Amino acid sequence: MRAHGSRCAEPFAEQQSSNVVTLLLSPRCRRYPTVEKRATFFNGSSYVPVPEDGPFLQALLFELRLTDDDTSFVERRDGCSRISKTSVYALQAERGELWPVVAFQKRRLIYVALPLVEQSVTPRPPLFGISGVSQAFDLLSRLLVFMSAGQKGEGERNAKLGQLPSLLMQACPLGTPLDSSLSSPENNAATPGGQPPKPPAWRSSTYKGKPQVNVCITEKVKSVQYDNGDLADVWQVYGTVTCKCDIEGAAPSVTISLNLPANGSPLQDILVHPCVSSLDSAILTSSSVGIADDSAFSGPYKFPLIPPPDQFNLCFYTSQVPVPPFLGFYQLREEEAQWKFSIHLKLHESVKNAFEYCEARVPFFNRGPITHLEYKVSYGQLEVSKEKSLLVWVIGQKFPRSLEISLTGTVTFGPVSQEQPVDPVCAGGTAYVRLYFRILDFTLTGCYTEQHSIQMFASGKPKISTAREVLSSDYYIWNSKAPAPVMYRTLLF
Repeated sequence: MRAHGSRCAEPFAEQQSSNVVTLLLSPRCRRYPTVEKRATFFNGSSYVPVPEDGPFLQALLFELRLTDDDTSFVERRDGCSRISKTSVYALQAERGELWPVVAFQKRRLIYVALPLVEQSVTPRPPLFGISGVSQAFDLLSRLLVFMSAGQKGEGERNAKLGQLPSLLMQACPLGTPLDSSLSSPENNAATPGGQPPKPPAWRSSTYKGKPQVNVCITEKVKSVQYDNGDLADVWQVYGTVTCKCDIEGAAPSVTISLNLPANGSPLQDILVHPCVSSLDSAILTSSSVGIADDSAFSGPYKFPLIPPPDQFNLCFYTSQVPVPPFLGFYQLREEEAQWKFSIHLKLHESVKNAFEYCEARVPFFNRGPITHLEYKVSYGQLEVSKEKSLLVWVIGQKFPRSLEISLTGTVTFGPVSQEQPVDPVCAGGTAYVRLYFRILDFTLTGCYTEQHSIQMFASGKPKISTAREVLSSDYYIWNSKAPAPVMYRTLLF
């Protein structure tokens, strides 16, 4: 069995404010010389030593955009080719680029780990092939649980920080993470012979009662529409599968399957929870970076796992559905001291016409309060916010039979005041409409799970509940009568 290690691991810094970060625990006390020797052997000429505390912290804060000059654009960090969907970063060190560095922020603490890559990192291997990255996430997650549990003040947190060195010595001896809890030293003791097998690290407690499984598929759709022949509209679906498995036993076995209808959109860029024991290679290699064709893997997507006792995110995915749920245009122009606006929305026929809520918000930045409004609405009702700077078009829970609605009118503004919203991007006629909606028992990809597609080994008949929903996220329609900000980006890790 190949050994794995963590070159360093700590919750080692706290963000006091937007640009002030305090070092709480030096990562040098959690560096492992034996792992560094293995990194030198495996990485060869691409090996980069771990910098001292100061340079390491500064490089990390720069990459996380937490430095004083984080508002400045830096091509190496902020360029389109560097957009990342993971918490894995590359830090610029004196001896070269340090990669992969796993880091994330929770409750003002920054958790960091540098896993061992048992091969050359030049060129970079795919992340899903580096087992040390998954182990680093697992170790940092356990550190997060330990630091977050039962905190009632600064004194208790400082006491936990004092316990971390000894706990990490047991949880990660010589740089190799073990499946052990960080709750107390006693819980990390070896299991005596003849006892049941030790549960994995993510099953810190056992459940007693009737077995039940809850699975919820949540898809969020982002869209930017311009109504401009020179600019292409873009949209993307981001899915999360959330599970809660209440099953007796130290290491129960469960298999959850996601299915697609014949005309469903394939799931791509799938990231799974560490508790998933194995995956079909076609699931891991399905990526939106590749050229879409008829050979794309379309399921079923099976996830065998030993579930944690609490609610967890089974997987994340993206998907490029053929059309966005709403198509629309927005026109805003100034005529004789008045601003005329026109909004048209069309619900695609493939989308379920039943909403928990649906509304369009029309903000007016860099202007005074609304002093006069005349409008005509074909469906729903229009409201003005208390600040007199926002129109809220409440569409309701259903579109009319035609699936098309419109809103037209004129608006006049008073003198500009400090209380009104300001936005340097939305100057002049540059403006947008933003949609907010939620659709229950529906997904844009068609993804679903059923009771018979969930298998488990448990005594008694389990209770299985499934749900799915679609939510809007950053759904913008820009004014076609004025310039609009445009950004093209890839989906590379």
